[in-house]
Amino acid sequence: MSDQSPTTDELARRVGEAKFVSLVTYKRDGSAVGAPMWVAQDGPDLVAWTPTEAWKVKRVRRDPRVVLIRSGRAGKVDPVEPSLLGTAVVEDAPETVARVEQLMRRKYGLEFILITTIEAVVARGRKPRVVLRMSPQQVESKGV
Repeated sequence: MSDQSPTTDELARRVGEAKFVSLVTYKRDGSAVGAPMWVAQDGPDLVAWTPTEAWKVKRVRRDPRVVLIRSGRAGKVDPVEPSLLGTAVVEDAPETVARVEQLMRRKYGLEFILITTIEAVVARGRKPRVVLRMSPQQVESKGV
């Protein structure tokens, strides 16, 4: 990365292209909770497809602030990686959930099929899903 911070649009594109992203949401006491997620770009927004009953969904319903940081599979982030600050909303319209599922299927391919199949077997069926639609608002750069 160059010495110059990326613009919000540039970082949103890079986060949207990343294989894994740490999605930070906030508990009632204000403490941050990060979780590795798959995300896809949907126009100017980033979207995630996640189980309806996930804690991150409950936290977003109460506090829409989110932070997205490119990460590894386990959610580990580089300490100098810029953060994308934004707000999220939960969308549960069946057509939106199905469309975002297709975005994820296209982006992640065979990995998507394998992971969702394993999840369905472990859960003894598919869990209901919602979409987290995240609107980027600003970049927070970190110094070395």
